[in-house]
Amino acid sequence: MNDANYSTTGKPGKVTGKGIGDFDFLAGEWTIAHRRLKDGTTDVWEESQSGATVHRVLDGMGSIEELRKPDGSIMGMGIRVWLPQEKKWADHWTGTYNGIVNPAQKGEFIDGEGVFISEEVVDGVTWLYLGIWDRITATSCRWHQSSSSDGGKSWAWNWWMDWTRVS
Repeated sequence: MNDANYSTTGKPGKVTGKGIGDFDFLAGEWTIAHRRLKDGTTDVWEESQSGATVHRVLDGMGSIEELRKPDGSIMGMGIRVWLPQEKKWADHWTGTYNGIVNPAQKGEFIDGEGVFISEEVVDGVTWLYLGIWDRITATSCRWHQSSSSDGGKSWAWNWWMDWTRVS
């Protein structure tokens, strides 16, 4: 992807999020279809299924997600917290493979999409990661991620998660 709409300062557009309550849409039970680029490849995709339970916490200032494998075992946990001083959300992840809470992707809702960005240095290269929450309805949503090693000039999509609410 080479999309000038996205940069390290976010996506131009109208801020539509109000902060507290922005992640209320995610509360509940979900099934999730994953399509993720296999580590170390540029064209080998892995597909899998998972489930999630998401709780609204702190009167809408937070959201906690427990992600499960198809057999019900735990994969990890997403923690989202509204940072009122920054007027941004902090979206953290921790996986059962290492238990480390990753640095937050920070962002906000712009034109109805949650746009989040983080930075990480790997082997001396600064990588940017862009996470987007979009296609938000009462029964579905999508999260997808891309990465950039050139300061956000170009992006490569590497993970798609299509969420469907369990009725």
